[in-house]
Amino acid sequence: MPTVTAEDGVKLACTEAGRGVPIIFVHEFAGDMRSWEGQLRFFSRRYRAIAFNARGYPPSDVPGDPASYSQERATDDIRAVLGGLGIARAHVVGLSMGAFAALHFGLRYPELAFSLVAAGVGYGASPAEDTSGVQARFRAEAAATAEKIRTEGVAKWATSYSRGPARLQLLEKDPRGHAEFEAMLAGHSAEGSALTMLGVQRARPNLYDLAGKFRAMQVPTLIVCGDEDEPTLEPGIFLKRTIPMAGLVTLPRTGHAINLEEPALFNEAVLTFLTHVASGRWMARDPATQSASILTAATA
Repeated sequence: MPTVTAEDGVKLACTEAGRGVPIIFVHEFAGDMRSWEGQLRFFSRRYRAIAFNARGYPPSDVPGDPASYSQERATDDIRAVLGGLGIARAHVVGLSMGAFAALHFGLRYPELAFSLVAAGVGYGASPAEDTSGVQARFRAEAAATAEKIRTEGVAKWATSYSRGPARLQLLEKDPRGHAEFEAMLAGHSAEGSALTMLGVQRARPNLYDLAGKFRAMQVPTLIVCGDEDEPTLEPGIFLKRTIPMAGLVTLPRTGHAINLEEPALFNEAVLTFLTHVASGRWMARDPATQSASILTAATA
């Protein structure tokens, strides 16, 4: 299995298949490169499809220094994989934690991205005027989760985590797929998972605080949500309204693991998006479609 080296010396394990324009898939907290197998097999027929394990996820390195884990590091690791594989520019597809990294990649390195797909993104994000304490509650739960992983061990913790409110949809639709997902999760590094939860998940910036940067971002972007993944619905709409070149897809009766639950629908949506981008037909939203009026045309 090939490896690349991040800027701080951490080794990242990669896998790839196919030839052509590169797509890099960035996994969620509870996943790893194996979570993208359905996408690697599908997209490698048309593209050079790449996935990698984030730091903290063996066989990638598991650094013991908490400072090695952050949203900035996760974003830079995408760049390290591209550089290590000799890729100048790629489509970037991320789920959840990987979707946050994809969006930050578009903000920091737009010249390296043909496009971005951010699926299941938004956990812990809330506008400043939100009084329900969404972000504070998420950060408290993240800290408690990290402690639970360390005290219980990742195998026992995986049983409860894999049955969270946005994971039950996968269990109902595809029990075999859910069992595979849980088994992979149970094999993760406890220390790597805990440090990732604290450094990347818990400490990442609030998406709503980045509104000004998102408004200036000109990278074609597709936001994908499951309609039963409650924490991502409002952030998905926010991103659609804020990123000028964003589109929004919402899959019905779908939870968080979108690419595992509905692989055919997910692959179709992403392929259609990539085709529009390649043909130059994915453009910024026409301001005339954003009239404050319901019935009359916008005026200059």
